[in-house]
Amino acid sequence: MVVLSVPAEVTVILLDIEGTTTPIAFVKDILFPYVKENGKEYLQTHWEEEDVSLLRKQAEEDSHLDGAVPIPAASGNGADDPQWMIQAVVDNVYWQMSLDRKTTALKQLQGHMWRAAFKAGHMKAEFFDKDVVPAVRKWREAGMKVYVYSSGSVEAQKLLFGHSTEGDILELVDGHFDTKIGHKVESESYRKIASSIGCSTNNILFLTDVSREASAAEEADVHVAVVVRPGNAGLTDDEKTHFSLITSFSELYLPSSA
Repeated sequence: MVVLSVPAEVTVILLDIEGTTTPIAFVKDILFPYVKENGKEYLQTHWEEEDVSLLRKQAEEDSHLDGAVPIPAASGNGADDPQWMIQAVVDNVYWQMSLDRKTTALKQLQGHMWRAAFKAGHMKAEFFDKDVVPAVRKWREAGMKVYVYSSGSVEAQKLLFGHSTEGDILELVDGHFDTKIGHKVESESYRKIASSIGCSTNNILFLTDVSREASAAEEADVHVAVVVRPGNAGLTDDEKTHFSLITSFSELYLPSSA
């Protein structure tokens, strides 16, 4: 088994979710299809409480893009008809999802829909069951702090960890970050995370399956290991040579816990 020794200065483990703690298949085959299959019904049921202003603002910002789907303001041209407006929002959401957009507005709505589904017991989050939860428990026992940084909203992250096949494991996570602090392919985001936690960037070990995120973190002087899991995108030969690679969290060795 490969063993990767964690640098002695590391006190924080920062986790990506999709492809790192959780199979990409769960996200692609369960979470995203749920939004597509239930989006209209959800909005019809929750229209009065769902704030679509963020989605409308995003639609305005996207108006210059090819194929952009507008969300009209609620005045005139049939826009006062809830069903007409709901369809406009649904069409915009589906368009964003077809492009795998990571906008805060889209993630917020998805998070609300998943919250309803998780709390109703319609789904449970999946983790790589052989290593993720046991390893995180071991890290915590060794005095490590564990944080999550995902393009999914903080709310969605908490739903995953709170309603999983492993039970409610939210207590294992010290905090959550999403794209509100910055995009994952921008090095400044990792500096902001370190500042928020109250540590130096070189006190953090970031685990991700995405090489562009790993490069951005490295630029900020964050330690990085790229996680190779079934279903993840392949790495180039250069990436395999450059980055430290692990296939399981159990391959991380903490000198401080020896």
